[in-house]
Amino acid sequence: MENARKTEIRNEIVIEDLEKNYGGIKAVNGLNLTVKKGELFGLLGPNGAGKTTTISILCGLLAPSAGSVQIAGFDVKEDLSKIKERIGLCPQEAAYYKFLSGKENIELMGILHGLDKATLKNHSAELLSQSDFADKARRRAKGYSGGMVRQLNLLMALISDPEIVFLDEPTVGMDARVRRRTWEYIKSLKDQDKTIILTTHYIEEAQSLSDRVGIIDYGELIALGSPGELMEKHQSRDLEEVFLKITGRRIAEGS
Repeated sequence: MENARKTEIRNEIVIEDLEKNYGGIKAVNGLNLTVKKGELFGLLGPNGAGKTTTISILCGLLAPSAGSVQIAGFDVKEDLSKIKERIGLCPQEAAYYKFLSGKENIELMGILHGLDKATLKNHSAELLSQSDFADKARRRAKGYSGGMVRQLNLLMALISDPEIVFLDEPTVGMDARVRRRTWEYIKSLKDQDKTIILTTHYIEEAQSLSDRVGIIDYGELIALGSPGELMEKHQSRDLEEVFLKITGRRIAEGS
């Protein structure tokens, strides 16, 4: 029954009239959005626009104040355990154990997802080889740079081979060379038919990686389309110019 239910799904993520209130402040204000299976969707907005709050609701870390969210056909309020089996999260705030090595952190996350020893070993080896992180993974995470911690958190998010991956600022702190390599790695996830939600402060990153982009401000969706469509609609040379035109402020500024 569950498999039959999933084959009927055209949209992997369906958000309807989503709200999140903190006192009298609406961090998310009537958000409506769908993300297709296998799509890499970029979610952009200035600081405080509601990006991380939205991601937290999609992952079940926060309860919505109103509206509904379905992930892979399951309601986030009613079927959260089924959703968590299918998702991986690379959070904005780094989450790892400094006294463990990178490899041990990755494997611990796999254990928490219930992977058996053989599967865990295979997934870990494959991730480390694909991401060019194997040498770094032998070191204790306490000595990692900020960029290395972001790489580690990305691999921890992928160890369970999730169908849906939430990447909240995944390349913050990486130098330009590592960031570009990480872009290529993120692109490769699409070849595995994974659905990816990406938030980023690097607008060129969203322009390079995303099939579609949604721009939110003050908790509301104010633009939606492919990077090319948005640049054409707003007569802009790049996505950053689009962003500045419709928000009136740079992405890194607070609200």
